[in-house]
Amino acid sequence: MITKDMSSNLLMEPRLAAIIGALTADAAALGLHWLYDTERIAHVEKIAGLVFLSPDQQNYRDVSGYFAHGNKTSGDSSGYGELCLFMLRHYARHGRFDRLSYQSEYCAFFGPGGGYQGYVDFPMRQTLQVLLPLKMEDFPEQSGADDDQFAALSTLPVVVTMHSGTIEALMMQIERVVRITNNNADALSAAKYAGSVLWNVLQGKSLHQALTDSLAHAGEKLTTRIEQALQTPKLSCIDAAKQFGSSCHVLEGMPLIAHILQHAHDFRSVVQENIRVGGDSCGRSIMLGAIMASQSAMQCKTDTAIPLEWLARYRKLIAAADAWAKLSVSG
Repeated sequence: MITKDMSSNLLMEPRLAAIIGALTADAAALGLHWLYDTERIAHVEKIAGLVFLSPDQQNYRDVSGYFAHGNKTSGDSSGYGELCLFMLRHYARHGRFDRLSYQSEYCAFFGPGGGYQGYVDFPMRQTLQVLLPLKMEDFPEQSGADDDQFAALSTLPVVVTMHSGTIEALMMQIERVVRITNNNADALSAAKYAGSVLWNVLQGKSLHQALTDSLAHAGEKLTTRIEQALQTPKLSCIDAAKQFGSSCHVLEGMPLIAHILQHAHDFRSVVQENIRVGGDSCGRSIMLGAIMASQSAMQCKTDTAIPLEWLARYRKLIAAADAWAKLSVSG
């Protein structure tokens, strides 16, 4: 069920909100993705705004950043968003997670001649190099790169929302999925923590309680960093980037996600603050969007939910809606 008040924000069923929140937040951040200079981001915001910008190489000139999305336009997804939607379609096709089919479909879509058009990061490239020479029946369970980047978290909104068992079983499922692309201990710790936060929110816990209780799944190295992030008073985007780091690595990005959520008020401000911090904003946006949107839905707070005008700008909304509809029918 979807309801709308005069704020024009959409309130969805919480599991759907998590997935659509992730996809919308990712697309919103694409235009300034991997721009690390917070002063340049502030300058762009004054002129053109922050969300759903078309990638423009001029914004990256003479400052720290990497322009990777020259072939994309406003409303498109990053590779992270494509992975999230890819997992949703996998569940819609099979009704469950099927590892061998998933790996085969991964090669077909992200590999040479597939439908994916976009930046190929290190985890994707290494995963394809492992799988492409093999027959489907020979695919290893752990086909991913020894890499701690945000691809590890990209499919979690779907994996968590489709899970109906215990938290222990969810942690095992997350490990199976993550090691397909990121066979790395830090990536796994971050994924288990992020997945646990979303799962706890969907169980009705407050955002603060979910962030705290999920530390049990974060691992020693990440726990220390996240505890510090949760105890730190709200920082400006510039100071947050300096304090935690804003790169693609989860040991930087996951504490930053926790800090932003700790001081969150609504979906709109979370997405905007994430973009202002700079760096791998799309990588962080998947779990930020999923957790904030599902929290708003659980509390039935329309004023904190996904803005209608943002949702309308996500270019693959129909594909996501069709996949969800198939799941709803099969479920």
